[in-house]
Amino acid sequence: MKTLFVTSEVFPLNKTGGLGDVAYSLPHALHYQGADIRLILPAYRDVLGQMRDLTLISRHDIDGDGCTHSVRLLQARHEDFELPLYLVDCQPLFDRPGNPYNAPHGEGWHDNAERFTVFARLVALVARNLAGLDWQPQVVHCNDWQSGLVPALLSDLHERPRSVFTIHNLAYTGQFPAALYQRLRLPETLWHPDGLEFYGDFSMLKAGLQYADIITTVSPTYAREICSPQLGHGLDGVLRARGDKLCGILNGVDGQHWNPQTDTYLPAHFSADKPQPGKRACKAALREYFFSDQDGAAVERPLFGFVGRMVGQKGIDLILDVLEDTLTHSDADFVFLGSGQREMENRLQVLAARYPQRVGVSTRFSETLAHLIEAGADCFLMPSRFEPCGLNQMYSMIYGTPPIVNRTGGLADTVTDTNAASLNDGTATGFVMPTADAASLADAIARALEHYQQPALWQQIMHNGMTHDFSWGQRARQYLQLYST
Repeated sequence: MKTLFVTSEVFPLNKTGGLGDVAYSLPHALHYQGADIRLILPAYRDVLGQMRDLTLISRHDIDGDGCTHSVRLLQARHEDFELPLYLVDCQPLFDRPGNPYNAPHGEGWHDNAERFTVFARLVALVARNLAGLDWQPQVVHCNDWQSGLVPALLSDLHERPRSVFTIHNLAYTGQFPAALYQRLRLPETLWHPDGLEFYGDFSMLKAGLQYADIITTVSPTYAREICSPQLGHGLDGVLRARGDKLCGILNGVDGQHWNPQTDTYLPAHFSADKPQPGKRACKAALREYFFSDQDGAAVERPLFGFVGRMVGQKGIDLILDVLEDTLTHSDADFVFLGSGQREMENRLQVLAARYPQRVGVSTRFSETLAHLIEAGADCFLMPSRFEPCGLNQMYSMIYGTPPIVNRTGGLADTVTDTNAASLNDGTATGFVMPTADAASLADAIARALEHYQQPALWQQIMHNGMTHDFSWGQRARQYLQLYST
């Protein structure tokens, strides 16, 4: 199966979220199962700087915002990729520092519509075997709004590859003013309510939803949720209309990079059969990082961890609403890694200053620290209001750190609540909140603390999560079957 995998980010080159992890793991899983899969993304400055070597494949004149860009298709080599890697190089659009989507002040780049229109146009040429590769995919697999135009640009061709469009987060719609649509010289035939028009603007995400042959999301529950007005972000009608083309396939975990037995970021390794003393050593290192502990007894205190964006979607405000009361009425400590809304960061910093030996905060992302929190914390906080799939809850279970989650999206599909029945049948892996509110979170934390005080039960919950199969193999087979239907 010849497949072109289209993404705007990929680990380890320029990851900003779950898409980056999936864009690395899924293509490799498909490659290992025999697919002829090739990956294409924009040639950002940081990405180009990491390549071992680059080969020019072809040059193209591509329409932009009232101008024409000279765009190069490059083949790249990088030691972490076992499959062909192509870069769309347009220096005026992609040769800039930092985040691939946002300027240093935090707002989206002013020319994002142009950047990803040019990207999509070059991808469409590759898909049609018009870019000098002498290779045409049977399937073009696009991801999120940044590549949403590709299925639309291919839609009117008589002979074209099959298009698959995966929604990683429907909240990001790639919405831009109608005037830009004209300046970008996008096809007039696509400008209508059943096309790219979206409440008077145009949406690149909607383009993917309307014109892809197959639509997938990253968990079965999220596929159902986004068909409702509550989580449909104005696109639920489109999704219901195309419901026969929509399915949810749960993300997997890359066992090469997320494995407590081999993780190079950890000071010690451990397994489900022998979690101690390795996990205890990771906890001691984590406490040393945040609290500079000298007292060995402190490692016995329950430690909760959080890794993620500090925004309302992730439920960080819910954690803040219960944090001080939990500190007052328990011996639990908390560590946080992430950045986001300034108000949320400031509230956490205030609490960290008030409780310097019990609340640790780092707003500067570190892959090393992210792995250490997953391994060293006793319990992981992830009370998201919505979560298309989520990966951190799966990382946590694999690392023996039972998560606290809200019953939504991929969290509902991966975490089994701890109760008498699930403890009895060996399926308990975490603590599930019935609703996303402070009272439910406080109750989940209390239940976690109660079970933590019962070492045999806690070890059972840890073991259940650590031995669950979250690998990509089964998921890759589902995608291959989808590609061929």
